Amino acid sequence: MTALHDDIIVFDGLNVSNFDRSVYEAMREGGVTAANCTCCVWENFSDTMRNVAKLRKDIADHSDLIMQVTAVDHIHEAKAAGKTGIVLGWQNTSGIEDRLDRLELFHGLGLRIVQLTYNTQNYVGSGCYEGRDGGLSDFGHDLLAEMNRLGVLCDLSHVGPKTSEDAIRASSQRVAYSHCLPAGLKAHPRNKTDEQLRFIAEHDGFVGVTMFPPFLKNGPASDLADYLEAIEYIINLVGEDAVGIGTDFTQGYDQRFFEWISRDKGVGRLLTDLGEIINPDGMREIKDFPNLTAAMERRGWTRSRIEKVMGGNWVRLLGDVWAD
Repeated sequence: MTALHDDIIVFDGLNVSNFDRSVYEAMREGGVTAANCTCCVWENFSDTMRNVAKLRKDIADHSDLIMQVTAVDHIHEAKAAGKTGIVLGWQNTSGIEDRLDRLELFHGLGLRIVQLTYNTQNYVGSGCYEGRDGGLSDFGHDLLAEMNRLGVLCDLSHVGPKTSEDAIRASSQRVAYSHCLPAGLKAHPRNKTDEQLRFIAEHDGFVGVTMFPPFLKNGPASDLADYLEAIEYIINLVGEDAVGIGTDFTQGYDQRFFEWISRDKGVGRLLTDLGEIINPDGMREIKDFPNLTAAMERRGWTRSRIEKVMGGNWVRLLGDVWAD
């Protein structure tokens, strides 16, 4: 681990790994200060509650490695304690089904980041693979207002362009693409156009850059240089103060998981062929995080830029949005 990597706050804006002690050990080995950890993709209320309970039990059982984060101060506490902070996050609003009051229940359990839709249509709006994007529904407006009231960050990574635009305009709080890549480097429904990236930034939004191989320019043949190229592309559009890391690590999963996330509701029509999932060379596993900082240093990035992109910008965003 480089001296710089050891010094800075490292925040991963999206990790959807198969969470167990080996993943938490990898987070510590990689010097990850905190991460947005997915506990809802396609699940309904009861299954999401089960996932939240499992993660909270993990936090208790592995307290030598991890701690729960519900406020920005906790991120700094995790850094000081040599632990990784776990932020409970969703990639769908299916966890509340059609009951707005359930959001406050989950917020009380620590939920702090919520993506409005995952790939397709739900009660809130349209996903990026939906054939027709009808925009943010009336229920979606109500839900977004409740998220703003509670201090839950709105994530738009898998959300359709019209629904995203509506949410960006409607939100009274800053919003984010927690894990995306630029369509300017690879045309893909999950990637964001220059116009979309500029639009969220113009509304004080935030862009977390993923390294998920199907969306990178060179796919499974990508390396850290390809990932840094994508980060720099977005920085050139929105500025280095609005950009962070959102890896989309899927450590510990096999092909069945990728099949599940590629189908509507996990069991319906195939939405996309993800192909072989091989993370960029140099960043294959969570423990390799120090390689990213080292690559930024070799590329000639200033210490200030590295500190911002690796975590500082995320901390500022979350401090702006979280109510407590």
